[in-house]
Amino acid sequence: MSGIYFHIPFCKQACHYCDFHFSTSLKLKNDVVKGMLWELDKQKEYINENIETIYFGGGTPSILSIDELSVLLEKVHHNFNTSGVKEVTLEANPDDITKEKLAFWKKLGITRLSIGLQSFYGPHLELMNRAHNAEESLNAVKMAQDAGFDNLTIDLIYGIPFQDHSVWYKDLETALSLNVPHISSYCLTVEEKTALGAWTKKGKFKPAEDEYSAEQFEHLVKTLSQNGYDHYEISNFAKPGFYSQHNSAYWKGKPYLGIGPGAHSFNGSDSRQYNVSNNAKYVKSIVQENILMFDKEMLTRADGINEYILTTLRTIWGCDLQFLLDNYQFDLLKEMKEEVDRFYVSDWIKVKNNHLILTEKGKLFADKISSELFV
Repeated sequence: MSGIYFHIPFCKQACHYCDFHFSTSLKLKNDVVKGMLWELDKQKEYINENIETIYFGGGTPSILSIDELSVLLEKVHHNFNTSGVKEVTLEANPDDITKEKLAFWKKLGITRLSIGLQSFYGPHLELMNRAHNAEESLNAVKMAQDAGFDNLTIDLIYGIPFQDHSVWYKDLETALSLNVPHISSYCLTVEEKTALGAWTKKGKFKPAEDEYSAEQFEHLVKTLSQNGYDHYEISNFAKPGFYSQHNSAYWKGKPYLGIGPGAHSFNGSDSRQYNVSNNAKYVKSIVQENILMFDKEMLTRADGINEYILTTLRTIWGCDLQFLLDNYQFDLLKEMKEEVDRFYVSDWIKVKNNHLILTEKGKLFADKISSELFV
């Protein structure tokens, strides 16, 4: 089974931490949607498997009109076998959510909402330049629940500098009070080409110390685990039955088709491709030249092994050692014995049912462990 991902590269305003591809100008929005429809026609042979999940990410997908969402979904259903679709996700900002939109989204077949709250603390929302306030966050979730969206996830950001952990503790307490079945939580990362990056370079912003962020992550894991959430991926927590099926497919190496400027695609075996991350170039290439601008990367055996290790180690399922042996003739425990032994002694990893899995302690060092196991 495969997935389709739409990258909607538009936002009302630029968040100070975000380095994803997006534009705050909406003048090309209609043309980009037309380009996506064209791309869905041209790329319908990219994956031959049935479609299991559809995901609207960005950017801010909730900025699309009902008509725009509708024609994109209609084209997907027309061009692909969607009889087995289990999940259709729409990312939405709280300030875009209204009762009318929720009713339309439900009617269109959106089954899962991902609401970008980030924090319930006003000054932190202002620091990040979010377009909503804490009250809108709370109201958005409650409206979605009242509209019948049981499959909800919210985003929270930790590691925002403060004098203590009180704001983070309160954010988690508030999130739990909403009784949503899925929470994604990410550490605030300062990227070079963002406002936070510029401020940090000028000394106007000081990122949190690693130890501070690690303490907040540990509190996050402990608190959500105590409240019935499975920590099924480093940044994702869900009640049983509410794991993100689309994102889980990424982590399990399933093929997917990415549509829109900046979207990525993976054929499930040996190649990836990356659409041009420029709205004007994307539109021009399609409208004037009838071609899609993208870069293609052929994956080597080492690429396949390393990516499988990187993605699977972040999950509750861990790295399937037999899969590596069967598909790449790579015996990880033998080939990387020195590193595996060192991580085992440090209580960072364990082997269970022929899967290499991170311990709770090891989750703090996931990227380091993965990189040192690369071939």
